[in-house]
Amino acid sequence: MGAALELFACKGYHSTKISDVVKAAGVSQGTFYWYFQSKEQLVLELIEDGKEKLIHVIEQGYRKHAGTADDMVRSSARLLTELFAFADRNRELMAFLLIKGQGADPPVREAVSQTWITFEEAFKNNMLRAVELGMLPRTHDLPLRASILVCLITGVLSKWLFGPMHEVDFRSAYSPAEIAEETAKFEFRGLLG
Repeated sequence: MGAALELFACKGYHSTKISDVVKAAGVSQGTFYWYFQSKEQLVLELIEDGKEKLIHVIEQGYRKHAGTADDMVRSSARLLTELFAFADRNRELMAFLLIKGQGADPPVREAVSQTWITFEEAFKNNMLRAVELGMLPRTHDLPLRASILVCLITGVLSKWLFGPMHEVDFRSAYSPAEIAEETAKFEFRGLLG
């Protein structure tokens, strides 16, 4: 599965053949078909596994207690640091979810889309918890704010992980914690309105 994910991330879904996967993994095609019915089944399992791990990272950051504005920024920074560190360790997964999975067949595109819907829902739940704790004001546009927040986060992730780079190589210039800290400050001010 690791060899397949690397290939899908580099070459894309359509350009990756089962023969490429088995060669990279050092197994026979018979072994591949022992575990998977098709390339599509393999990639769908990769996406589902990645989605579960990604959501687990976000759920670890759910707020448990009320706090000050500074506590909220620190909490968001910790969550985003974990998210950016996860993304850095799982670059191939992120490349596929953010870039290479977009041009795949409809079931694969749908699985990628569902991953981002679940990702957004996890952030919305985190924001709801902050509202319950009185850390954020009650607002009827929470789904919109969650959507904007996810756009911010995925945009920062994409830029940090994959460029395009201009004068500064953001990935080597900034650690996950530094990027997370700046993103959390920006997020916090945006959520308070």
